[in-house]
Amino acid sequence: MRIFTEPDRKIWQQLCSRPQLELEFLESTVRNILLRVKKSGDAALREFAKQYDGIELNTLEVSHEERIHAAQSVGAALAQAIQLAASNIEKFHRTQLKQQSPIETMPGVVCWRKAIPLRRVGIYIPGGTAPLFSTVLMLAIPARIAGCDEVILCTPPDKNGKVNPAILYAAELAGVSKIFKTGGAQAIAALAYGTETIPATDKIFGPGNQYVTKAKEMVSREGISIDLPAGPSEVLVWADDTANPAFAAADLLSQAEHGTDSQVMLVCNQNQTAEAILSALEKQLETLPRKEIAEQALMNSRAIIFSRDEDALDFINSYAPEHLIINTRHAESKAGRIRNAGSVFVGPYSPEAAGDYASGTNHTLPTNGFARTFGGVSTESFIKYITFQQITREGIQNLGPAVMEMAQAEHLEGHARAIAIRLNDLQK
Repeated sequence: MRIFTEPDRKIWQQLCSRPQLELEFLESTVRNILLRVKKSGDAALREFAKQYDGIELNTLEVSHEERIHAAQSVGAALAQAIQLAASNIEKFHRTQLKQQSPIETMPGVVCWRKAIPLRRVGIYIPGGTAPLFSTVLMLAIPARIAGCDEVILCTPPDKNGKVNPAILYAAELAGVSKIFKTGGAQAIAALAYGTETIPATDKIFGPGNQYVTKAKEMVSREGISIDLPAGPSEVLVWADDTANPAFAAADLLSQAEHGTDSQVMLVCNQNQTAEAILSALEKQLETLPRKEIAEQALMNSRAIIFSRDEDALDFINSYAPEHLIINTRHAESKAGRIRNAGSVFVGPYSPEAAGDYASGTNHTLPTNGFARTFGGVSTESFIKYITFQQITREGIQNLGPAVMEMAQAEHLEGHARAIAIRLNDLQK
């Protein structure tokens, strides 16, 4: 990781840049995948399974027998850990259900809002080198709490045509309706358009690599709803001289091991702190099983020195990290000044790994700077709201004249007449 000391604000935008594939190549590749699935359905998914996963699939759906067998094959310790995580995620997300009472905005005018769960949602679960069974919990549990009728899950199979047992166990625990063996941009296409086997969904959720993220972005242009831009993972660790260098190094590596296109950032108050953390990182990297992946991610990463907290805060809010770890003195007060981040981890004993799995918060978060305008997935992500109003005779008399005045000022006489005809009727 290259160290930048007190960088001029003119280069902050450059320092905030994320690793990207060549955009024209990426978009054209994904467009081809989307079109093939839209045109050929299941046949295209089988072709992609052979091309990308190296497996010929007879059936795309995971059978009931496979799901039950997987649940029985997960070890007791892992099953208990998944159950603990599920419980905490349920507790946190259940508090997000909002009951709203009707409000009388003026005498005779009552307004209210009703929460309607989405009928069928699709969730994408990355497989590959790191099968993210934790993401099943993060998406399916809020969907169930929200009241969605169906949760459709897509995930890539392994070389034997099997889905990771922990993914299937988590799916059973969280109440997933159907599971299909397809991954990548082609899975997003299936969830968006539907195939002979996979039903089209109302909204697509889930993280993934740049191909998955681009596919979600492209189908959203066609009016298909997605959760948020959730691409390659990233973390920013803000550490000062009070931080344990080993803690900060471990937090950086926990994200770097996600994928070669991940990015980790270190912000420190002095060079000595950064050097101590990077030294600890080098030592830990040597024994990391996913060392080669982490090494490539570190090539996308930077350490930045700001002696002033104000500059550090401004830079962090400019970068808008997916995950932000504050391992400094007065961490709580600094956390209160964060405007742009997907999820914030406060203090030395709040590693990002806890939020990834079991603290209760959701780990499906905006990346690539989208935390400036997006929040992470919540129970409300699986709900739409309809507003209602009911106006009495008294209410239209109280409200009507103002509406007529505004409508006429906008030269919308039809609107004004819709009020006037009622007011005139009341005067008879």
